[in-house]
Amino acid sequence: MIGRLRGTLAEKQPPHLVLDVGGIGYEVEVPMTTLYRLPGLGETLTLHTHLVVREDAHLLYGFAEKRERELFRELIRLNGVGPKLALALMSGLEVDELVRCVQAQDTAMLVKIPGVGKKTAERLLVELKDRFKAWESMPSIAPLVVEAGPGVAVSTAESDAVSALVALGFKPQEASRAVGAIQESDLSSEELIRRALKGMV
Repeated sequence: MIGRLRGTLAEKQPPHLVLDVGGIGYEVEVPMTTLYRLPGLGETLTLHTHLVVREDAHLLYGFAEKRERELFRELIRLNGVGPKLALALMSGLEVDELVRCVQAQDTAMLVKIPGVGKKTAERLLVELKDRFKAWESMPSIAPLVVEAGPGVAVSTAESDAVSALVALGFKPQEASRAVGAIQESDLSSEELIRRALKGMV
């Protein structure tokens, strides 16, 4: 099991990135909550990882903090929840927001996440309620471990943001509308994704 990677951020194509570790490029998929805190290209960072082994692929998922990785592991243990849905849940809601949602048994919040219908939301809330009791006392997410280095600007921020939203399960038209509705210019793809998700979820 690959539990942690520390290297240079070589590529950033939401929700995927490539982390260069000793000359080996690891493809890692991250939730939007981690993506928001990534440094610029060429900078060094540490990600806590979870490896999913399938017959046709080995998939690596990365997280800013161990707490995020533990949440991911809790989610994929649930019946009917795979890595894609787990990432969608974690991208739409911060860890603490998801915990509060479970505590309040708020189905309305969950059904706004792509791939989550009313029955799925109700089942998730019931199954997660007991599991999340221990999370109430856990500390909040810490920032990513980032080391100073030459940052590189990321171009085509809007198309990257739309692609990331589509990868999360939103329809292309929905994603384009959400990103196009943001008035400010010169925003990074991460900020565009954050604002679009807040408007959609």
